Amino acid sequence: MQDSDSQPRTVHDLSDRERQVLEAVVRTYVDTAEPAGSRTVSRRHGLGVSPATVRNTMSDLEDKGYLFHPHTSAGRVPTDRAYRFFVDQVIQPTDLSEVERERIQQELEAGGRSAVERMVRQATRALSLISYELGLAVAPQLADAVLEKLELIQVSAEKVLMVATVRSGLVRTIYVDLPGEVPADTLVTLTVLLNERLVGLTLAELRSSLPDRLRDAAPGDDPAGELLNIFMQSGAELFEWPGAGSSDVHLGQTSILAAQPEFTSGERLKSLIELTEQRELLASALGSREHGSGLHISIGGEHESQELSDFTLVTAEYRAGGLKGVIGVIGPTRMPYEKVIAIVDYTSRMVSDLLTP
Repeated sequence: MQDSDSQPRTVHDLSDRERQVLEAVVRTYVDTAEPAGSRTVSRRHGLGVSPATVRNTMSDLEDKGYLFHPHTSAGRVPTDRAYRFFVDQVIQPTDLSEVERERIQQELEAGGRSAVERMVRQATRALSLISYELGLAVAPQLADAVLEKLELIQVSAEKVLMVATVRSGLVRTIYVDLPGEVPADTLVTLTVLLNERLVGLTLAELRSSLPDRLRDAAPGDDPAGELLNIFMQSGAELFEWPGAGSSDVHLGQTSILAAQPEFTSGERLKSLIELTEQRELLASALGSREHGSGLHISIGGEHESQELSDFTLVTAEYRAGGLKGVIGVIGPTRMPYEKVIAIVDYTSRMVSDLLTP
């Protein structure tokens, strides 16, 4: 089981029988979305003990905080602590089927190689469709992106296309109008100068210090100097990359998650819709997660925000060149953890592979 090294662990002081019964209750509830009764658990999982023994064990687990007993039902429902036990102690890595892997790849490749925003949107769609939870992601923080190359391309007598490429493979372009025709060798001279002065700096550094870095780069009466002044006035726009200072959350198809039994009541569905509208809350939750070398799984009351207390977040990092983003799913705590973990892990690795320049 992969998990964040920094994520707190719960000590589970359970007997072997309690562990078996608890696992059976969790699996039963995940499969049926109905409180698990002792007869159902005993019949479905062949525990080798009577329903009465299962019932007594379930009562002990309730006393220990792993199950609770809805007053309208004879069965019991896992608590957040039960799911944490299940994630930490029970589940094993699961391989996706060939069909599932191919479907994820098809969804991701429809986004196009190295188009980060488009790829992230495709990934959240794929996660939703395959996991039946709500896929979500934040794009990399582009303010930390490092400029790799600048190009000036003359597209007409009085217009130049400026092209900036960063190490993650992202490309940004703007058109600049010129006061008159510029010789080709002047464009070459300025391109060399700009690359010498600016390549290797982050977008944040370029936005804050562009004039200082170029002020003495070429004499004012030189043809390249006149063009440089135009670049200093227009070039800042080149580094004002859309999303460079933000962590906008991309969401998959909410309707898929809304179809889960947990959201059949109007009040629960309303809370789900309200949650998807709180983009800053979701961005903060994703941005504050530590993944180490694996996945991060936070369950119900483990979240800092009360609005997330009915949900589980399963996330992983992905890489776009030297940049990192977060991708995963959010769903009710009654989640098929083994399958979801495998889907998130595989998708994050596929996204990283497709975004590698």
